[in-house]
Amino acid sequence: MALTILGLSGALSHDPSAALYIDGKLIAAVEEERFVRDKHAKNRMPYESAKFCLEQAGIKPSDVDVVAIPFAPISIFEKARWHYAKRYWYAPDRALDAILMGNRRYHRYKKRIQWCLQQLGFDLKKVKLQPVEHHLAHASSAYHCSGFTEKTAILGIDGKGEYATTFFGWGENGKIHKIKEFYDPDSLGGLYGAITEYLGFEMLDGEFKVMGMAPYGDAAKYDFSRLAKFENGELTINTDYANVIGFRRYKENGKGYYFSPKLIDWLGPKREGDIADDPYIHYAAAMQALFEKLALEMMDYYLGDIIKQTGKIAFAGGCALNVKLNQKIIARPEVKELFVQPASGDAGTAVGAAAYVSHQRGVSVEKMEHVYLGPSYSNEDVIAACARHPNKPVWQKIDDVPERIAKIMVDGNPVAWFQGRMEFGPRALGGRSIIGCPSVPGVADRINEQIKFRERWRPFCPSMLDTVASQMLKVDHPSPFMTFTFEVNEGWKERVGEVVHEDGTSRAQVLKREYNPRWYDLMLELEKLTGNGVSLNTSLNRRGEPMICSPTDALNMFYGSDLQYLIMEDILVVKEEKSGYDVL
Repeated sequence: MALTILGLSGALSHDPSAALYIDGKLIAAVEEERFVRDKHAKNRMPYESAKFCLEQAGIKPSDVDVVAIPFAPISIFEKARWHYAKRYWYAPDRALDAILMGNRRYHRYKKRIQWCLQQLGFDLKKVKLQPVEHHLAHASSAYHCSGFTEKTAILGIDGKGEYATTFFGWGENGKIHKIKEFYDPDSLGGLYGAITEYLGFEMLDGEFKVMGMAPYGDAAKYDFSRLAKFENGELTINTDYANVIGFRRYKENGKGYYFSPKLIDWLGPKREGDIADDPYIHYAAAMQALFEKLALEMMDYYLGDIIKQTGKIAFAGGCALNVKLNQKIIARPEVKELFVQPASGDAGTAVGAAAYVSHQRGVSVEKMEHVYLGPSYSNEDVIAACARHPNKPVWQKIDDVPERIAKIMVDGNPVAWFQGRMEFGPRALGGRSIIGCPSVPGVADRINEQIKFRERWRPFCPSMLDTVASQMLKVDHPSPFMTFTFEVNEGWKERVGEVVHEDGTSRAQVLKREYNPRWYDLMLELEKLTGNGVSLNTSLNRRGEPMICSPTDALNMFYGSDLQYLIMEDILVVKEEKSGYDVL
């Protein structure tokens, strides 16, 4: 009998997702936001995503042995709830609630998942529902998917799970051992999120923007050390300023923030608008510097000895997507390889919870080599979507997709690229991407102004052939998922300037042909035409929208932007005003 495990995450907060393992093989993993077209799909069930996973595997609800959820009851006899109550003494209603009713959220989570399963046709009497602690699910999503066989240091940093915010442990022979956890409000991710809000962005999304803004500022101009400290093995966030609840929150237009009025007294008014200006760029730099310093100190303190043994680290939690921190980690001489779960945020806990339960039941899971785990569509599906679309798309089936698209790119045009199965996680990795030729000056600005409608200082990333990485990047380290930034070698900034950031780094995706042959072959064509086997790559969506999932989504986005070219499988769609161009 096959062991079939469905992981379902996010039923109470944000980023609901589903993942399906059958006998240790990850058959499908997908985020709810992509189907419901609502970024982060807050307070929604992972209904469409679970339905897709079952359909992709061709199985019925009755074929599922276990449903794993990344949220578990936390005992009153452990430190977590007491720590929360003590540190939030100034909000006695919350503090008492943590002690007396500390698992109320878990029970709500479980009830909502049960309701969702019933809608999907599950018989609750027959399927086992298994909770996995949130940070164990993060840890499992990193360690069990890393493919590492040696003893592995495991690091988890995020906002918070049930109560934990940070996880240190190690994995060996498939088993995860916990060394230490920190608890809310002592959360480095929460602090970064609070400063993200202060800098005028949304939590969950804006952290990337703060990281992108940081290189424009000077971290030495402001000392942020009063916000947090790591001493004697304990992390303490200063809740006079950040990670605040209740009456300590700064409020504006009826909305409460995770920082206090005291932060505003210190740093001045909250940033508004799209301009990256003084002093806010320096605040971003100071926050990033404090984050890196504390994260590395904590890692050394709890995991240093383990890292020295084998040099392997697995990292997950929302903060694992901080590519600048990851660059610093892999620069350490004792670190041989860092595996960052590509869906490190809460969406990835569906994979983690399912992988954890699989290992518990004696079935180890395969290494995660790629993230093409969502829906795919045939040429027939694409043509049908074109036929139904109100804009009456002009389309043509073409034979030599990589060759034809490379020519269009080299002529200076961005292209919407929709191929194969959709990616799992926040990064576009050649399934649903907007692409451009990085040696064409101004192509990044064009994408920003006409298509993405996003801040001017946000960097664009390169995807590249594995044969190019060793020439362009200073450090040789596997990077299939864009989870690291690398310093760029001399001469390459001039060659592919559109994908090198202000600080001389690039967040690179390094390709192996076997996982996405057409994407790889496009780079080969670009290399023939320009001498550079590199493409600019950003996600196929507009600002504030989830990544595109279906051909209809792609057409809606295409006609809501100034893009001129859209390739879906073998079907090329061109805007009418360009149809005189020699593509059609």
